[in-house]
Amino acid sequence: MTSAEQIVWDDSILPFQLDASDVRGRVARLDNTLDEILTQHDYPTVVSDQVAQAVMLTAMIGQTLKLRWKLSLQIRGDGPLRLIATDYFAPGKDGQPAQIRAYASYDADTLDEQADGFAQIGKGMFAIIIDQGQGMQPYQGITPLAGGSLAACAETYFAQSEQLPTRFVIAGVQEAGDDGLAWRAGGIMLQHMPPAGSHVQTDEGSGEGGLLQAGDLINRDDAEDWNRVTTLAETVELTELVGPRITPERLLIRLFHEESPRVFDAQAIRFGCTCGPEKVVQTMSIYSSKDVEQMTDESGMVTADCQFCGAHYELDPAALGFEADPELTAKAVAQAKVQPSSKRA
Repeated sequence: MTSAEQIVWDDSILPFQLDASDVRGRVARLDNTLDEILTQHDYPTVVSDQVAQAVMLTAMIGQTLKLRWKLSLQIRGDGPLRLIATDYFAPGKDGQPAQIRAYASYDADTLDEQADGFAQIGKGMFAIIIDQGQGMQPYQGITPLAGGSLAACAETYFAQSEQLPTRFVIAGVQEAGDDGLAWRAGGIMLQHMPPAGSHVQTDEGSGEGGLLQAGDLINRDDAEDWNRVTTLAETVELTELVGPRITPERLLIRLFHEESPRVFDAQAIRFGCTCGPEKVVQTMSIYSSKDVEQMTDESGMVTADCQFCGAHYELDPAALGFEADPELTAKAVAQAKVQPSSKRA
């Protein structure tokens, strides 16, 4: 039976502030949302674990976005786990849930399912892209993969690109439930807020390859507060992050009761994908009719699959490409064959 506490905790992001130490943060929990993301695909467990961590990071970072903005996280490497991509869609209106989706690309032949997941990404980059909407130039920040985990990469990103001391504690597990195995994850994000006019660190950092780390940005007066708060965060237990029997407010009090925690309105979050026949047509609009003809299969249709949700689309090739008649295109979009992913629950 689902408890009231579990309903409050599941699939939500709670922003908070620690008034005694000038630290802000988010505590998040993804249950049905994460499980729905991962059941779109048949990933090996080692891949699903890294995707779960990326989704948690994306949810907590994305919670600060303005309405209708989009945040994407891309992790690319030269190892067997070549790509993890996530998208966070801020609510269209106040009170609506945010939406999130994710997928991964990997080489099944070289993937070692018994090895450390982060190590199999290899050398590469960690990127965050913020899309503010039509007519605005997207912001993109990129840092190297470093630190031994995706959480460490995100910390390095904020230190290097935003010069904000940041700490993440995240965990994801796959547990047996009433309907079989299911994924759930939880996380805490902390950021130290620098005083106005504070000095910005520009020298080489103490991290891998000289990258800046959170400690490089904390001045002597604030170091004690930051070290205390991050140490407290690291005492969180797995069952507190992913278990169903503690609310985020109770977790914050347990960890930071002496830091004067203050919470704000929680943000609900759900799985969501923006794919559709219109998006397929828009993607194909850069091609000529000759190019589209080469994409046509034996059944006489152009097909496309969404990498995020696995939906399968079939469209009349005569309605695609920049040479297509607009009226024919509109009719074809309305009559497009769409098959949801067979992996969907």
